[in-house]
Amino acid sequence: MTSNFVDYVKIFCRSGKGGAGSLHFRREKYIPKGGPDGGDGGRGGNVILRGNAQLWTLLHLRYTKHIFAGDGVAGGKNQLTGAAGNDVYIDVPLGTVAFHAEDHTQMAEITEDKQEVVLLKGGRGGKGNTFFKTATMQAPKFAQPGEPCQEEWITLELKLLADVGLVGFPNAGKSTLLSVVSAAKPEIADYPFTTLVPNLGIVSYHEHRSFVMADIPGIIEGAAEGKGLGIRFLRHIERNSTLLFMVPANTEDVKKEYDILLNELKQYNPELLDKDRILAITKCDLVDDDRIKEIKKHLPKKIPHVFISSVANQGIDELKDLIWLTLNKTDEGEDW
Repeated sequence: MTSNFVDYVKIFCRSGKGGAGSLHFRREKYIPKGGPDGGDGGRGGNVILRGNAQLWTLLHLRYTKHIFAGDGVAGGKNQLTGAAGNDVYIDVPLGTVAFHAEDHTQMAEITEDKQEVVLLKGGRGGKGNTFFKTATMQAPKFAQPGEPCQEEWITLELKLLADVGLVGFPNAGKSTLLSVVSAAKPEIADYPFTTLVPNLGIVSYHEHRSFVMADIPGIIEGAAEGKGLGIRFLRHIERNSTLLFMVPANTEDVKKEYDILLNELKQYNPELLDKDRILAITKCDLVDDDRIKEIKKHLPKKIPHVFISSVANQGIDELKDLIWLTLNKTDEGEDW
């Protein structure tokens, strides 16, 4: 499968340097010794991160390693201020976080369309000699240089913004569910790691309401330590408000598999355990009623659960209702 989903890039950015102030004196035919009239330099351009709801990947930045803003123009005579350098905009999907590459401290995060954050400010323009004229210094013979630019390596990471994140081992049926409840068309096959990149789908609910579901690459034991796809998928789970755990009914021990999934999230980021959770027992068309009764005896007590089959369309409406109630519960509502 060829992937056009990119969720991590490293780019070198440079803001514009400020234009120099002008050292100039007014000189006309009958005014051989006019006063200072040097203008200020223009500011350097900023490097600005901007949210774009039409984007869903950082692919467009993969081969754009260097991003430079314009330099400010020097001031001119007749107190003319130099033009500001051109700002440069880096359009990114919602959910993008910018970090200083050197120490990985956060610079900014983009969560709204058209949201703008200045990553690197352009240098201020220098003052022309007119600025320094005083009663005791009528003809200053100096002007300010412009401020230098800022430059550094910046990393951009995309964390998907979705209402529901699907959590499960490879082959848990996540892609199949997403294809059934939304218009998304994820790659589906009966082998591990069919899903190598996250897929987003918009799930329609009653009365023209909807919520966003993210099919995230499957977990394997040890993912928090970087095994398999490792932390690449865990990054995306951070932004989902509700986690839908998916365990196949034909798994040998459903409770044990759920506990392993929960532990991987805990190892990566304990705060993920504060999110609302729902447990879906998938592929129920592959087992008989006795097996389902046996599974029910050992399910976690405090986690709402539902038995589904995406292929046979069993329990799908019940699952949607459960998700909608969880997403829209009030603080005074039931403690899930």
